[in-house]
Amino acid sequence: MNAIIELKGISRTYTNGGQALTVLKDIDLTIAAGELVAIIGASGSGKSTLMNIMGCLDVPDRGDYYISGQNAAHLSPDELARLRREHIGFIFQRYHLMPDLSALGNVEIPAIYANARRDQRRQRAAQLLARLGLEGREDHKPGQLSGGQQQRVSIARSLINGGEIILADEPTGALDTQSGQEVLAILSELNQRGHTVVIVTHDMKVAQHAQRVIELQDGKIIADSGRKSASGPSLPPPNRSRQSGWQRLIDRTRESLHMALKAMNAHRLRTALTMTGIIFGIAAVVTVVALGEGAKQRTLENLKDLGTNVVSIYPGRDFFDDAIDSIRTLVPADADALAQQSFVDSVSPEVDASDSIRFRSKSATASITGVGRDYFRVNGVELLQGVTFRDDRNAMQEVIIDDNARQALFGDFGVEPLGQIVFLGSVPARVIGVAKSNRNYAPNRITVWMPYSTVMYRMVGKPTLSGITVRLKDNVASESAVTAITQLLTQRHGVKDFRLYNFDKIRKSIERTSMTFSLLILMVASIALVIGSLGVMNIMLVSVTERTHEIGVRMAVGARRSDIMQQFMIEAVLVCLIGGALGIALSFAAGSLFTSLAGGMFTAIYSWQAAATAFFCSTLIGMIFGYLPARKAARMDPVVSLASE
Repeated sequence: MNAIIELKGISRTYTNGGQALTVLKDIDLTIAAGELVAIIGASGSGKSTLMNIMGCLDVPDRGDYYISGQNAAHLSPDELARLRREHIGFIFQRYHLMPDLSALGNVEIPAIYANARRDQRRQRAAQLLARLGLEGREDHKPGQLSGGQQQRVSIARSLINGGEIILADEPTGALDTQSGQEVLAILSELNQRGHTVVIVTHDMKVAQHAQRVIELQDGKIIADSGRKSASGPSLPPPNRSRQSGWQRLIDRTRESLHMALKAMNAHRLRTALTMTGIIFGIAAVVTVVALGEGAKQRTLENLKDLGTNVVSIYPGRDFFDDAIDSIRTLVPADADALAQQSFVDSVSPEVDASDSIRFRSKSATASITGVGRDYFRVNGVELLQGVTFRDDRNAMQEVIIDDNARQALFGDFGVEPLGQIVFLGSVPARVIGVAKSNRNYAPNRITVWMPYSTVMYRMVGKPTLSGITVRLKDNVASESAVTAITQLLTQRHGVKDFRLYNFDKIRKSIERTSMTFSLLILMVASIALVIGSLGVMNIMLVSVTERTHEIGVRMAVGARRSDIMQQFMIEAVLVCLIGGALGIALSFAAGSLFTSLAGGMFTAIYSWQAAATAFFCSTLIGMIFGYLPARKAARMDPVVSLASE
């Protein structure tokens, strides 16, 4: 008769507290295919260690162990997993069922790791449950089944991949007498069908159901009733349908994804806590990028109407010059002199004032700017209706209003503003044009423009200017133009009592500052993301510790280290991807809220690139910070893991 299990000189020693404890001592044992064997012994006799070695869960320190002719004593963990998966089925005293899976789902697990096709394994699992009297209970969770029914599920699980060898560890230990007898009857029936059954027990009554009884004491075989002929025919090799490499990879990944989703659903609170850090981290990063882009675009929009080559001149050596109000040297003649320079495109003198504007019974406070004929060209202000000033030197009583003024003064009367007479303070003026309102700085402010001479002589009563705006010709370097303007006005005034603002330089400076500020905030937000990622790793490590028993069960039924690692990696990536998606959604909500609170003055600008980058970062975070927990799970000792229940 062919030997299916053969042990030669097997010894196993454990070290505990620096002291060596030999549990098995030079065990020689041969079990033929089709035998029903009971291994009996008191607690501490070494019977469980012997079963673990026979079941490829543990490896001996010395000796050789053959299963179906293969020496398993020196195989790698994944090669041992293959032997367990293809040849061995376990029946445990405490059943070791996954509490979150149905009876059918528990039976399927070994077949998943054997790469069996989904339809075939589900059909076989249902047939095995029906054969064991559990038809109609396929969808029941272990907590909904009695102890005897749970052990039947465990037996079905041991048979799903063929169960050439069935190792039963105290199979009746947690059952009542009747259920115990039923389980022993099932094991005897399986032996009659050709399965090799090894029962490990301390109960002689249970051992008497076997054809052969082996007794252990202090790690040695002290009695062996001897072999008897096999009870049934030889078990035919199981029909394992093979899949192509790609099909196997796709199926394994799909099943790992399915198991990961089940695990996440079973521990929803833990999953939510794990996601929290990623949600807020991704939301912070995406929001900062969107707000930074919005700020940049708003700044550029505010400056674009001024052109790239615009220089503004104001009285006073700097903004804090105490003599600004007494300086009388910036005059229209300076604007005329600047207009004659070869590098100048156009010039506009400016005089600022503020007063009420009134039409019939409507009045409002307005910002009044006295300007030259070229003001609208210099500053890029769009004229919606009418014409610009033809004469800016003779105090013509003409006015151009902005769109806000048109709405405020003429909206209720339903009349066109062109040609109408309005009063600015006590000065009447005819409306000759309507310009577009500047929505960027003060969207509700009313602004009107008059010839600078009109404001200078009829409203403020002084012959000096508030400023001069110079538009440079294209392709003129603004720095050299600023130097030339400074020299010209200093020569005219005899002293440098003015200051210049180079808007091209200001634009570049603002862009650099905006980028620097955005990078700074992005770094702060990234720190939050890293902290969230560390939280993912921490909670995943806790999850691995909590699920140590589950990992042991999966390894016992044939899971490779790569299977365990893949499952936990997929869980980590899934958590981060879902967290990333929720983070992006939160970012959009936060951006909308911020825009609303800012009254439209500030807008968050999102892009698909930012969303794609966020998803990429989520995946990368899941892979990086999920690796250590997954590696820890994959390297667990199945014996230690099973004992952690």
